[in-house]
Amino acid sequence: MPEYTKPSDDGKLEPVRIPDPQLEGIEASVRRLMEQSAQQAQQLDHLASSPEPSGSPFAAFGMPGLGGPPAAAPPEPRPILELEGEEREDELDALADWIDDFFLPVYGAEVTTAAPWCLRWQEHDDVVAWLHALWLAYQQHKDPEAGLSGLFVWHRDFLTHAVAAIRAPGGPLSACMTSPDRPAHRLLSGPPPSIRTETAATAETAGSAGPDEQTS
Repeated sequence: MPEYTKPSDDGKLEPVRIPDPQLEGIEASVRRLMEQSAQQAQQLDHLASSPEPSGSPFAAFGMPGLGGPPAAAPPEPRPILELEGEEREDELDALADWIDDFFLPVYGAEVTTAAPWCLRWQEHDDVVAWLHALWLAYQQHKDPEAGLSGLFVWHRDFLTHAVAAIRAPGGPLSACMTSPDRPAHRLLSGPPPSIRTETAATAETAGSAGPDEQTS
């Protein structure tokens, strides 16, 4: 490939010819650079299209991944009593599987008057709330990020208190099964509404009544 020096007196550039052996070396270097660039482009395309199960391969370099926007964070767990409809039923089914397959075989203990149980515990809202919270805590503390002491903390701070509250002699299941030979189920009635609630309800009823009804 000719190069040009400074213009001559008539304004035209005078070509300078490069010897053929040197020109071949330059062409070979250019070809190698183009091949390397093509290989790098292929590698970047492959990284961009591959899944990143353990995070971005560029994380160590402080660079974002090339696989599109980051995955959305999983939804935060919600208390089961705040769920409704099919969402609540699905959560209750998953909880029941954990209770039947893991909790009762390991921590069920004997049913006595001092430790009642209920085969229809799913109908006791307070028991469902306790067991669901215990299950969520179990999932958190068995995670590797909880460390080697995670499950010990779950036993000490969660399991002991939950079982004591659920299966207390005067607890929510005290009117249910106290012997495996006598299965029973009864929902205990709670305290009546407070005076404040009753007063507000009375005022609302009076306000919704028509003028004739209030003066009659």
